[in-house]
Amino acid sequence: MVDAALKDGTADRRCVFEVFARRLPDGRRYGVAAGLGRFLTLLADFRFGDEEIAFLRDRNVVDAATGDWLAGYRFTGDIRAYREGEIYFPNSPILQIEGTFAEAVLLETLALSVFNADSAIASAAARMVSAADHRPLAEMGSRRTGEWNAVAAARAAYIAGFGATSNLEAGRTWGIPTMGTAAHAFTLLHDSEESAFRSQLDALGDATTLLVDTFDIPAAVETAVRLTEGRLGAVRIDSGDLPSVVASVRAQLDRLGATSTKITVTNDLDEYTIAALRAAPVDSYGVGTSVVSGSGHPAAGMVFKLVAHSSPDGDWVPVAKKSAEKATVGGRKEAGRRLRNGVATAEVVRVGGGVGAGADERTLLVPVVTGGEVDEAFLGVRGVDAARAHHRGAKAELPADAERIGRGDPAIPTLAL
Repeated sequence: MVDAALKDGTADRRCVFEVFARRLPDGRRYGVAAGLGRFLTLLADFRFGDEEIAFLRDRNVVDAATGDWLAGYRFTGDIRAYREGEIYFPNSPILQIEGTFAEAVLLETLALSVFNADSAIASAAARMVSAADHRPLAEMGSRRTGEWNAVAAARAAYIAGFGATSNLEAGRTWGIPTMGTAAHAFTLLHDSEESAFRSQLDALGDATTLLVDTFDIPAAVETAVRLTEGRLGAVRIDSGDLPSVVASVRAQLDRLGATSTKITVTNDLDEYTIAALRAAPVDSYGVGTSVVSGSGHPAAGMVFKLVAHSSPDGDWVPVAKKSAEKATVGGRKEAGRRLRNGVATAEVVRVGGGVGAGADERTLLVPVVTGGEVDEAFLGVRGVDAARAHHRGAKAELPADAERIGRGDPAIPTLAL
């Protein structure tokens, strides 16, 4: 497209592109916008080097003139976005990019690859946080996704309310609290379960978490309590009928005097199994496959669409796709969250530049890039902490039934004005 636009003279036409989801995953009541900080970090270094341009030229993807243009590429436009961690609904314009056609259209794959993955994970994680009902969750899915996706997934889950991750690179890069537990392999390495427990306790102290389901759970619990004289930090259970096993282990711990020892559970948890454990004496959860895969919805369904371009006289011309089931609404948007007594009642999307949020609305789109310069407040550890805090506040605005895990319609309607 860029090659053709440079040839026909439309490459420098000012355009507005928007990223949005036409619908939420089936049955979901809201989504969580995540990935903004990662996108902005990548945008700051989005360039075409000599090797990339040579590759494109060698395969006749672009001609020499386009190659020269790519060599000097740097995004110089403006971007507004929903704050990271914000709640979104169908047709919420979570990202709005204004620039020349050529410089803006090149960002489509970058934007969608980040926002689709991160928003899917954050949306699933937020549901799990609701299901856990204030009990802490740890992200433990690094071995269930790609190596760099694992770091991004830990970040998205943390923004949505998870308390820690087992991914140390995510902790190093994004400042996320880290944790870990021993695997069954460590127990099997030793001549006995007791010797494995002794080794772990010698290395990490009584506050550690011992994995008690390698062989016989009651025997392991008894050994763990005896070795720590009732001061063990926690036990982890990774198998079995969790509600009944957890109840039995809690009773045994209390009977043995280990009343302060906590119970953490793993074993392919998702929001539904977590909700089913709400009445069980579980103290914390470790979630792997389900959270890093979006709990059955690995992509958020975001699309990147041209909604307006400039005319020769400088006016904005709304443009829209009209095909069945994939129609879009043309024109630059403004978005606000309508509130009544602090509770969200509607997502209001207004078409037309310069029309801001109403008096009873919270403005959703904020500047994140101006003249090609990224606002550093959205980057790094500071950006993650701000996103996590913002998500907590935005989620608290939702009506009570939004946190129900069962299938339902979006928690609030999207009004197009």
